[in-house]
Amino acid sequence: MTASAVAKGSLNGDLPVTFADVEAARALVSGAVLRTPTLHAPRLSTLTGADVYVKYENFQVTASFKERGALVKLARLTPEEARQGVVAMSAGNHAQAVAYHGTRLKISTLIVMPETTPQVKVAATEAFGAEVVLFGETVADAFEEAERIARAQGRVFVHPYDDADVIAGQGSLGLEMIEDAPPLDAVLVPIGGGGLIAGMALAFAGRSPATEVVGVETQLYPAMWSAMTGEARPCGGPTLAEGIAVRNVGVITSQVVRRLVPHVVLVDETALERAVNAFLMHQKTLAEGAGAAGLAALLAEPERFRGKTVGLVVSGGNIDPRMIAGILLRELEREERIVSFRLTILDRPGMLGRIATLLGKLGANILEVHHRRTFLDVPAKGTRLDLTVETRDQAHVELIQKALESEGLPVQRLGAGGADW
Repeated sequence: MTASAVAKGSLNGDLPVTFADVEAARALVSGAVLRTPTLHAPRLSTLTGADVYVKYENFQVTASFKERGALVKLARLTPEEARQGVVAMSAGNHAQAVAYHGTRLKISTLIVMPETTPQVKVAATEAFGAEVVLFGETVADAFEEAERIARAQGRVFVHPYDDADVIAGQGSLGLEMIEDAPPLDAVLVPIGGGGLIAGMALAFAGRSPATEVVGVETQLYPAMWSAMTGEARPCGGPTLAEGIAVRNVGVITSQVVRRLVPHVVLVDETALERAVNAFLMHQKTLAEGAGAAGLAALLAEPERFRGKTVGLVVSGGNIDPRMIAGILLRELEREERIVSFRLTILDRPGMLGRIATLLGKLGANILEVHHRRTFLDVPAKGTRLDLTVETRDQAHVELIQKALESEGLPVQRLGAGGADW
């Protein structure tokens, strides 16, 4: 059965959300949520070997695609439900989306967040007009509290992903991509709970069935992969892609994904870091870890997509500036544009100046210098010198190392973080 046939069959009840639902939701989203651009990315195409088009959902007011589903859910409340208000559980983008559109529609919004939520996210959610309640240590604790509040106060619970209206709203993103990009061979979509990929899979099945919809999860949280394959893998650990760090996928979303998504790629943390860096360096756009997951998959499995026309979704751009700084530095180290050397030298006047002069002539910029005199494996009249320098490329690094060795200075390369090379 073709993807389009599946989508049509779902109109008769095969799936809990249909292509018709996505089309209907699109009418609510239009004009109320920014129609973000889908643009060709020549530099990413050169980097990956695929012909890449990027959908920039980080341009939304809250910098995330989550506005689409939240808006559809809120817009479809009955007058009585709207008067009672809504409650949601989120430590990130869903919270801000519900708060922003709730305020726009004059609906009271209460967001339950774990007590461990960074203050910057709490403040951002409150700035959009929501009341924030901090509860529990984990997302599961906050989820239970949000459901309790919904029952106690009569508020409507707005699920972050496992809701037919939310899924249909996210699907509007797919319809826009289909209209704004050339025919795509594949589209790579981040998966957390599955709301985005479920909506997009319905959109592509109904409007562009030849396009393969491929899901992407972090290796640390392979919840949908496990649901699809039947091979349970543990979920947990610190990840750059916290927006898709979900232990349990939705009941509704998993039904849609099983039917319409043939493959899920698992990416590691290095691929996510490279993808965030590539978006910033090549596209001059800020992507959070989850938002860069599609590009991470393209970098991790280039042969699978080489020569194909591929769509990527920057699903969000909310990332800690300190994290960006760390990623940029780590990528410079991977590219050998920042390199550390360890030298054992005579502890006498002029040695450091001699080395600095040599490095200057070679065009290496010294970033850090550490003298270490107290190690027992260093001669009593010697000292250990750790140098971190900025270089042009690997060939430049090799030139510097040979020049130091030609001066009679034993050189040891250090890896990122000072580990032995």
